[in-house]
Amino acid sequence: MKTMNTKYLHLCAISLCAVSCNGWLSQDGPMTNRVEGFFTSAQTAIQVVNAAYVPLMWEYQDTYFSEFFIGDVLSDDALKGGQNISDMSDAYDLENFKAIANNTLVQSYYRAQYQGIARANLAIEQVGAMETDEDLTENLKSTLVGQARFLRALYYFRLVRLWGGVPLTTSPIYSSEEWKIPRSTEDEVYSQIIADLEYAQSVLPKKSDYPAEDLGRATAGAAQAMLLKANLYWGDLKRNAGAADAAEKYLDAEQWGAEFISSQSGEYSLCPVYADNFTLEGENGPESVFEVQYMAEGTSDYGEGNGFSRGTFTTILTRSRSSYFANAGWGFNHPTQNLYDEYEASDPRREATILVLDDDKITTPSDEIYLGNRYLTLKRTMMQSSGDYLTLDHASRSPINRIEIRLADVYLLYAEACLRNNNVSPAKEYLEKVRSRARQGGNILPQFPSYSIPDYTNQYSLHSLSDTPEDLEMAIRHERRVELAMESHRWYDLCRWGIAKETMDAYAKTETEQARSHMGGFVKGKHELLPIPDEEVRLGSLKQNNGY
Repeated sequence: MKTMNTKYLHLCAISLCAVSCNGWLSQDGPMTNRVEGFFTSAQTAIQVVNAAYVPLMWEYQDTYFSEFFIGDVLSDDALKGGQNISDMSDAYDLENFKAIANNTLVQSYYRAQYQGIARANLAIEQVGAMETDEDLTENLKSTLVGQARFLRALYYFRLVRLWGGVPLTTSPIYSSEEWKIPRSTEDEVYSQIIADLEYAQSVLPKKSDYPAEDLGRATAGAAQAMLLKANLYWGDLKRNAGAADAAEKYLDAEQWGAEFISSQSGEYSLCPVYADNFTLEGENGPESVFEVQYMAEGTSDYGEGNGFSRGTFTTILTRSRSSYFANAGWGFNHPTQNLYDEYEASDPRREATILVLDDDKITTPSDEIYLGNRYLTLKRTMMQSSGDYLTLDHASRSPINRIEIRLADVYLLYAEACLRNNNVSPAKEYLEKVRSRARQGGNILPQFPSYSIPDYTNQYSLHSLSDTPEDLEMAIRHERRVELAMESHRWYDLCRWGIAKETMDAYAKTETEQARSHMGGFVKGKHELLPIPDEEVRLGSLKQNNGY
């Protein structure tokens, strides 16, 4: 991609006689490509936008950096797992709040987002400047730019919620003089995210308007769902900081949620069977708003790093290590006992999410029970009804997609936004839509959950929620945890709610003695954010996050 990402610089040779450049000196040499000479066809425009999607798929560079190592393992939902505590030491440090600024997992994830931003910026600038013709119609051009702006917003959203204010660039960087950019504020990053998403939702098609071969591209519905989510996060950020304008962001979040529900009516529906969302057959199904597309490909990519295969590592990473199962895996991302206990006893989502390893399924306890924990995730592991894992075409890669946004997530975000605005009726309605699907037609799960919850004084007690605004907030939080468990949402929810310290301290008291012996203390005002990778701090003269 060098010819796409490096702008041609016109260099004049200077002779010892200090003569000016003649015509033959200013002509392009062999194998020289100009950016403007590359963007000449509709197919090129499509390919460059396609390239901007690719970093969403990346999960390995100098180490594995799949989403669950942050969204699940940092939280009270999961322990790292693997063969032992030394297996993926970078994830071990993150899990136990011992990470420092040279953490390779943190650096790889951070850089992948900026690779995506660089590709999106190039597409936005160059495709936006192309002349239309019979192939590159005005509609196709605006759709492609809309996709690129959606992707740029998504990459920046991933960055801002993990690192706070980050360097913000909205145009390609063509020279070494341009790349040294200071950190912007969180408000500035969120402002750009919102601007990109508002543009994207105005020009992108609905999901049903795409031909089958384009299923998985960004849609108007995905952009509206992200506008709901980003505004809600921004409002929570402001509320936690005591800012007076948090209410404005909550109103924007509710309005975009209402717009999604109104304008996307008929585009999405809750999948009748909850577990079907996480199967190969259920990819891009009725509940899918946006998901990262993977495919089966036999290319061997050991040691190659980003971009050398189009499958996901997550399946093999999270399968059981036990030889009891055909096609066993590497045993990462163990659901915690704390998460298991959060489910109401009758909730069928627990059995669709958590695999309990009984003694007869464990062949080597020291390799398969991690710090006293024998639970494993079921989602995206491609477990068959026979009780064995599906055989993969590639030794370490799987074709199953990762769901970035699904309808149940949108409903719960909307319910939360409504409640923030004291609009209780729709908050209850959309919470109930999610709980109703979970019942799957059975006489189970009351309107409000009854379960053991932390009261944030480091104690757990049985608490039956009721029809009050305070309990409704707890009910929505409970529902997000069990509905979206092991989908890499939990850590971000805890941080934006401003309860990460209280929750993680309370959770620690419920863990096994083995797990507690490895835990570092959560420091409020520090561990809600990750350290800026020290190499990026050095290269960009960036200010490090507090405490690192």
